[in-house]
Amino acid sequence: MIYTITLNPAIDLFIDTEKMQPNTVNRTQNYDIQANGKGINVSFILKKIGLENQAIGVGGGFTADYIKNELKRNHIPCYFAKSKGITRINVFTRVVQNNEEYKLVNPGPIVEKKEQSKILNYLTDNLKKDDVICISGSFSKEISPNILNEFSKIAKRNDARVVLDTAYKEVLGVLKYHPWIIKPNEDEIKHWFGISQDLNKTQLAKLGKKLVERGAQLVLISLGSDGALLISSKTILYGNAPKIEVLNTAGAGDSMLGTFMGSLLKKNELASSLKSAIAAGSDAASREWITDFSAAAKLENEIKIDEIKV
Repeated sequence: MIYTITLNPAIDLFIDTEKMQPNTVNRTQNYDIQANGKGINVSFILKKIGLENQAIGVGGGFTADYIKNELKRNHIPCYFAKSKGITRINVFTRVVQNNEEYKLVNPGPIVEKKEQSKILNYLTDNLKKDDVICISGSFSKEISPNILNEFSKIAKRNDARVVLDTAYKEVLGVLKYHPWIIKPNEDEIKHWFGISQDLNKTQLAKLGKKLVERGAQLVLISLGSDGALLISSKTILYGNAPKIEVLNTAGAGDSMLGTFMGSLLKKNELASSLKSAIAAGSDAASREWITDFSAAAKLENEIKIDEIKV
């Protein structure tokens, strides 16, 4: 079983408006509401490609109920520890006139220790050999990033695999548990290594190699419009991104990770999995949410995977 873990889920409200002006009523052209959170997005992607999974999260109020109902409607089982606070709502606004995107992301409710323990205990009781836990996104208030250690210990005891897609520097502390996949972007890698200047892909590949040397099995570095890097102990691969008209980047990284992980679980090779992942992420960026894979095959034709040396 694949377990996705979302410790700060959200309802995302996507808005299109012709223009945005202060101190006036801005009429929108259309809107969409999505059950969201990075791990939840990965669950939807895995389901779309035929891989059964379970979404684990924490939240409360009518917003959490909506998210759980959407998961169930898509035949994705879920386990949520109930928090006292209300699950957040984020707003993503695209201003057509200026071709700009505004992202308003809320911090989420306070989640007490007993709710956190429920999730850890649930995994302890259910995780089996060769299962996968995928921990994605930010954490709600009062959830320490050190909880990554607890997840990693549970996985190690049960001989399960860990996937990490979170910005916290504490990721470095769990590399000793040899996570299967970590998916940083350029900003996250720079933060982890205390670097402020811009980096080229060779420099990023070298840092990815350091992460592998410290214990990560695979490092997938998303480069946005420049594509992605994949580093393992044996090879470094680079794939360009196809040319698209960017509409909304909110679900692109999740589409990339879910597709990459799913492709590997289906026993595909690293290069073909990377190509599929880049295509899925690019397709998502041209839509209002995650990819539906309708354009993925066409986009793959624009992607070339090369092995690079550093």
